Amino acid sequence: MRILLVGAGGVGNAIAKIAARRDFFDVMVVCDYDLARAEDTVAWIEQKHGPQLGRFLAAHIDAANADNVAAVARHHGATHVMNAVEPKFVPPVFAGALAAGADYLDMAMSLSEPHPTHPYEEPGVKLGDDQFAQSSDWEVAGRLALVGMGVEPGLSDVFARYAADHLFSEIEELGTRDGANLVVRDEVGNAIFAPSFSIWTTIEECLNPPVVWEKERGWYTTAPFSDPEIFEFPEGIGPVECVNVEHEEVLLMPRWVDAKRVTFKYGLGDQFIGVLKTLNQLGLDKTEPLLVRSADGPVLVSPRDVVAAGLPDPATIGPRMTGKTCAGVWVTGLGLDGRPREVYLYHVSDNEWTMAEYESQCVVWQTALNPVIALELLSTGAWVGRGVLGPEAFDSKPFLDLMASPESHGGYGQQWGCEDRLPLDR
Repeated sequence: MRILLVGAGGVGNAIAKIAARRDFFDVMVVCDYDLARAEDTVAWIEQKHGPQLGRFLAAHIDAANADNVAAVARHHGATHVMNAVEPKFVPPVFAGALAAGADYLDMAMSLSEPHPTHPYEEPGVKLGDDQFAQSSDWEVAGRLALVGMGVEPGLSDVFARYAADHLFSEIEELGTRDGANLVVRDEVGNAIFAPSFSIWTTIEECLNPPVVWEKERGWYTTAPFSDPEIFEFPEGIGPVECVNVEHEEVLLMPRWVDAKRVTFKYGLGDQFIGVLKTLNQLGLDKTEPLLVRSADGPVLVSPRDVVAAGLPDPATIGPRMTGKTCAGVWVTGLGLDGRPREVYLYHVSDNEWTMAEYESQCVVWQTALNPVIALELLSTGAWVGRGVLGPEAFDSKPFLDLMASPESHGGYGQQWGCEDRLPLDR
């Protein structure tokens, strides 16, 4: 397996660091528009693990140009293209991988467009629609595009498949619930607003109309931050208010897992929601460039890019962050014995541990872990597929077994939890 890793930001950097401990691939080419950033990732790996003898390489790539992605992939003989850049670059990286005859993985899918007249009632273009529309092209080419293979989406989708296959005879709701108790502080110890993930992606997710799926109704949308609920997260995180947010799980799970309802709720917090609402009111969430007059003359600037430039890089905030993040799926329905059952399947990532082991903050590290596991399963043939598929299309047990098995036994040493819950627990 020869992997072209597109993007050496926080998640891409963590993917390479996690993969450096594994031996299932021959070469990983770490690519970025900023070649120095890719070179820094390779240098860290060589400093940590010794000379790589060509196993890790750095290269320049333009993720906005499908022809360039294809050319770089062909040059390095890539068998798999791992997309670790912003979702806005999904179309060219997706197309470039297919043109190069490589399989493809991503952690976020092609972007949505709200319904032109009823945005908070009906979906317009849904997340991933553009990719699923091209599934036959990938099938004819004999290639696989594994989409939404991060943590959320990704691991949560694997949990959903596991619940359907091993825990439930009938599923009422698959409810992805994501929460944390993370705090980022400035140099003097004051808590600051510093998103742990790309603000570009965060704005896209949180201000777009959230999508809900119901078997009797199909996909429909609601207002941003709707339907708040308090959800109790494990391992000391505790109760967090979660709200509806647009996310890929709701667009993926119903395609392969039988459930009556699918939702996604994210624990954002009042301050975070307030900042996002303010950005929206000021028009700073927009992506269309505006003409801005400066001392050097007029320039075109995207308001959202300005916001991103003014915030700390999520890849750099790890040393100032404390706490844990939790990703998981709350499942309700009937157990295998036919009796009512509720479980929460989850994985927790501790920032202190990820910084000590990988010098990566916990949110990007947790996201990066899952595509590496998926790549390993593809390399061994434990997962096989053609066309555009989500994580739910594959057997969950090999993934979760490899994830939890100790490193000394060839696994990743990452335990996942399954909590049985009663209605009164919520």
